[in-house]
Amino acid sequence: MSTAALSQSVLNGLALSGIYILIALGLTLVMSIMGIVQVAHGEIYMIGAYSVYYVVAVLGGNFFLGIVASALFVGGLGVVLERLCFRPFRGRADRAFTVSIALILILQNVVLALAGGNPRSFSSPITGVVHVLGIAISWKRLIIVIVGLGLLVALFLFIKLTRTGQAMLAISQEREGAALQGMNIDRISATAMFLGCGLAAVAGGFIGSLFSISPTMGSFALMKGIAVVILGGLGSIPGAVVGGLILGLVDGVLPALTTTHIAGLVGFAAIIMILIFRPQGIGGHAG
Repeated sequence: MSTAALSQSVLNGLALSGIYILIALGLTLVMSIMGIVQVAHGEIYMIGAYSVYYVVAVLGGNFFLGIVASALFVGGLGVVLERLCFRPFRGRADRAFTVSIALILILQNVVLALAGGNPRSFSSPITGVVHVLGIAISWKRLIIVIVGLGLLVALFLFIKLTRTGQAMLAISQEREGAALQGMNIDRISATAMFLGCGLAAVAGGFIGSLFSISPTMGSFALMKGIAVVILGGLGSIPGAVVGGLILGLVDGVLPALTTTHIAGLVGFAAIIMILIFRPQGIGGHAG
């Protein structure tokens, strides 16, 4: 493989890493704050992609405006779902899981009814390539890497520097103790859902600028998101970042060297091997 082809594969892997990390961060926030596995998160990602599609392809709006509008709309949807579907079952993971399964079917069928089952696509204003050291790099994928990194830094700063972020950290570590300190669990849970769903919407919007979208696209995103969360360690944000980076690079680079199927096998084999020697995951804590 030439240097140019390898560099393009690495960039593709970093772009996929950005998408995987945004999805996994949403899952991790909801899991650590609310204590549930929100398996309808893939459908949230799918609705984010369709929201950008309607802003760009139907309304003729700006792509980046569509990304922002999608994040706000889907984040708001997450707040509604937290209040109506998940808050009544807080502390009852089995019931919350059942509700998530029902939401997969409901959200998929709502989108099918509104948009139909045919794949859709929309264009992005990001075109062309940038040449670095004689290597042509796609602007579209480079922007995904930059935006993903920016959102990741913003999330870390939010958690470290704001009272709400510190409250989220406290609740993820000891829910009962945080409640005894007067922290509003309901408000923090709604905030976690808003942020998690908003990040998934951004991921869906950017992936829609690369590939076609469909009402069933959420299943693949959920599979990758859960794989990243397991690899990184349940509830660990730094672990989700490292896990997403590893899995994205595997999915981006190995298909150029072998095949897509072998790349998928290697990715999941890596997860199994890491969990054999470190069952808590990369960023998790033993016990």
